[in-house]
Amino acid sequence: MTEPTLPGSRNPYSAIVDRAPLPPLPGGARMAFWSIVNLEVWDISRPMARQVIPAPTGQVLLPDVPNWSWHEYGMRVGVWRFFKLYERLGIRPTLSINARVCDDYERVAAHARDLGWEPMGHAWEQMPIHKVDDQRGMIFRSMDRLESFWGKRPIGWLGPGLTQTYDTPENLAEAGVKYIGDFVYDDDPTVITTAQGPLVTLPYTVELNDIPMMIVQHHESAYWKTRVMDQFKRLYEESAERPKIISIAIHPYISGQPHRIRYLEEIYAEVAEYAGVVHMNGAELYDWYNAAAKVHP
Repeated sequence: MTEPTLPGSRNPYSAIVDRAPLPPLPGGARMAFWSIVNLEVWDISRPMARQVIPAPTGQVLLPDVPNWSWHEYGMRVGVWRFFKLYERLGIRPTLSINARVCDDYERVAAHARDLGWEPMGHAWEQMPIHKVDDQRGMIFRSMDRLESFWGKRPIGWLGPGLTQTYDTPENLAEAGVKYIGDFVYDDDPTVITTAQGPLVTLPYTVELNDIPMMIVQHHESAYWKTRVMDQFKRLYEESAERPKIISIAIHPYISGQPHRIRYLEEIYAEVAEYAGVVHMNGAELYDWYNAAAKVHP
């Protein structure tokens, strides 16, 4: 039996202070802001991906209507707040999307497509990759569906819940993926090896994701903005020496709620006061990095 390729061996340890400078960002910017919107399908026949209401007496009951409905609010209402905000700002985010959204919520997926949002593969539906019987088949099915819906094949991938097995990178590279967000181990893009060719990792962060902050850690809504801006200001300071990337990841059933959307709006308003910040999606970040690193032809 072949020994698995461990994640750490795909890119040996590297201290950021020992590396060569990154290439200049487009337009001479010093910092890139990467906005990621997550759209998912929660199958009512399975336990929900997250819970806003704990299961009674700790027993998960199916169907889980209250938690399913909580997610459904995001697709019916919350996501339209996102669309309005980003259209006003002229920002086209990366869309981390379950491919099944194209079928179950075609109205939402079509609007994102028509606005020019970049699709990033996020599995077929929201469930851990470890629980998928045919992982390779699911990845190809997801990428094929997004390609047929958008008219071009996505080049990015984010695992549901950032889940991967040891074989996932090989399956992704074989399916045409060029960059991933699952390796949250660096401020710089890096390159990992697979048997099917290299993958670029972009600096995605779990600590500015609204799920761990709002739903797992139960912070007050305003604190999300505080943490995002604290991170932004430190990275902006460091970007005087080398280009930096900040990423935020939001969900319409969380940050699209009426009591939270103002903090997302305020983040973009404050960031706009800083010179040398450019908004880029994942494909643009990949193209910028790949042009210098020449990871892929």
